[in-house]
Amino acid sequence: MAVTATFLSLAATSAIAQNAPAKSPADLAIDAAVPLPEPANVPPPTAADFKLPEPAAPATDSVAKAPDAAPATTATVTPPAQAPAPASAPAPETAAAPASTAPAVAAADQPVADKLRDLIATKGARYFDRKAERAAVENFYKDRNYAPLWSEGGNATARAKSVIARLKNADSDGLSAADYPTPDFSASAGPDALADSELKLTESMLDYARHAQSGRMHWSRVSGDISYPEHPIDPVEVLINVSTARDAAAALDSYNPTHKGYLALKAKLAALRGVTEDTSKQIAEGDTLKFVKPTKKNPNPAVAEDSRVPALRAKLDITENADDTHYDAKVANAVRKFQAHNGLKATGILDNATVHALNGPKSDRQIDIVRVNMERWRWLPRELGAKALGNAYVILNVPDYTLKLMHNGKQAWTTRVVVGKPGKHATPMLTETMKFITVNPTWNVPPSIIYNEYLPALEQDPTVLDRMGLKLSRAADGSVRISQPPGEANALGRIRFNFPNKFLVYQHDTPDKYLFAKEERAFSHGCMRVQNPDQYASQLLSIALPKDGYTPEKIKGMYGRSELNINFPTPIPVNITYQTAFVDDAGKLEFRKDIYGRDAKMIPMLKGATGKDMETAVSHAQPSYVRPTNVRVPGDSFANNNGPGFFERLFGAPTPPPAPVRGQRRVAR
Repeated sequence: MAVTATFLSLAATSAIAQNAPAKSPADLAIDAAVPLPEPANVPPPTAADFKLPEPAAPATDSVAKAPDAAPATTATVTPPAQAPAPASAPAPETAAAPASTAPAVAAADQPVADKLRDLIATKGARYFDRKAERAAVENFYKDRNYAPLWSEGGNATARAKSVIARLKNADSDGLSAADYPTPDFSASAGPDALADSELKLTESMLDYARHAQSGRMHWSRVSGDISYPEHPIDPVEVLINVSTARDAAAALDSYNPTHKGYLALKAKLAALRGVTEDTSKQIAEGDTLKFVKPTKKNPNPAVAEDSRVPALRAKLDITENADDTHYDAKVANAVRKFQAHNGLKATGILDNATVHALNGPKSDRQIDIVRVNMERWRWLPRELGAKALGNAYVILNVPDYTLKLMHNGKQAWTTRVVVGKPGKHATPMLTETMKFITVNPTWNVPPSIIYNEYLPALEQDPTVLDRMGLKLSRAADGSVRISQPPGEANALGRIRFNFPNKFLVYQHDTPDKYLFAKEERAFSHGCMRVQNPDQYASQLLSIALPKDGYTPEKIKGMYGRSELNINFPTPIPVNITYQTAFVDDAGKLEFRKDIYGRDAKMIPMLKGATGKDMETAVSHAQPSYVRPTNVRVPGDSFANNNGPGFFERLFGAPTPPPAPVRGQRRVAR
């Protein structure tokens, strides 16, 4: 129970500290928890983590005056700075603008204005189910004396036509135009129909801006190990922006991401939809091709030859000996790499399954994958980097097993990484800030690993912890603690990169360097292992502390037995992403294996198979933190792990039995 209380308290403190100011008590509580486990099984986000306060209904005169200050096109939105007044507080007398400041309604539009006033007052919730949007629309039209925005004299305005055209082209953004129905304004329609069309277009316009800004679905609906900062639209700002911009379509389009990766995928999406299947460039099925390596017994093995090999070389971008029909080592290695990146067993053997993958899935499947990746770009913050540091940030793509450090708009450094295993050890998707680096870290083994892995192993072999260089101790509350001191054999290696977060994961070095040679590298408990930590540290510190001259050699000179923390004066954002489709530096659309099943879950949701409303955050089932009672520490006489008994308090614990002779195994009861 004490372990549970302590662990949950730490998890809650970590979640609270994310948005706290620097060096706040909550922030210090997270810092005190470092070294962090890899990872602790903390509860996933709940609905309370996502709940946002309703924006205050804007005062009437603020809405009337705002168009003068609003930019024509705004890429990001800013919530109202003024907090909502208590419900019981009377509205100030100056809140309502004088009637003379509202525009006059043309005589031809007065019947429509009257119907708008009535519809908004009596049936506003039918069009706008979100309270903030309903209040914004009500005040917006009130300030116009309910004059219609989208029609004049019964005909659609140029602004309405521009917005309608943009909504009908929503498919190009990876969204679905069917989600944003557009009405048909007709001069023959009566006031009732025109007023209804007015509110329907306003509704679709707000829906589109919200989806473009934050995503069609909330990330919590995909998994409990995803957490990105919320960045919702301000409906007041959207109404002002679109209604006053010279180009209404451009103003509406500005709510989409402007990230280079998103825009590149958008261009590829258009290409996929405009290109039909070209069977002339496909590789035909045929005999299995295999490259046999030379050995002492067979120094000159026969090299397979096939007329399909030149087409295969072109498909795999092998320019050397383009017309060679031999299935040599270079071709086999390229096939092996392709297989590893596309969910196939990396054998280097060309079989018909590999041929099918090389010919590519049908464009419909590729379109679906590109769309879900565009959706995930919407979840990320619009500003990925730290402006004070030349927009520096770290972005790690889990399915590609790569980490990139970006600085001044270009890639400053990159490396391979090892990520979490699929399932409960999956690396979470998140955005946080790296605050410091720890050289010579101590590894405090998380309770989940202690009770699920190490204590059962200790029952079988009491010497296992000593052989692993681990130290076991008991806390005052009776809980078991295991740690590993700094050193070259430490599970965290020589350096840990700390960006405190609710999942308690981080990036670190590792003594298991051989894993970086593998094409698929999902082996950890959730944390991210970096191939070249000394170079990574020096690159980060050259940005965070440019005057201190940190080089890889200087970092290595700090290796030892004592923990050393290097704090960043300005934290560097870290973005953990899941991009199974992306455009590489050469402009080629790349696909990666869906190792965590994110695409498989999101594609049906985007296609509408799971219901219409996917924007509401959901909570996830909490993991069990009940302390196991079927394990004990060898030689531990504390009954049921409840602490020392009466005689043990007086005379101390009994002497533990001698270790069994090598080769014996103790059976766990």
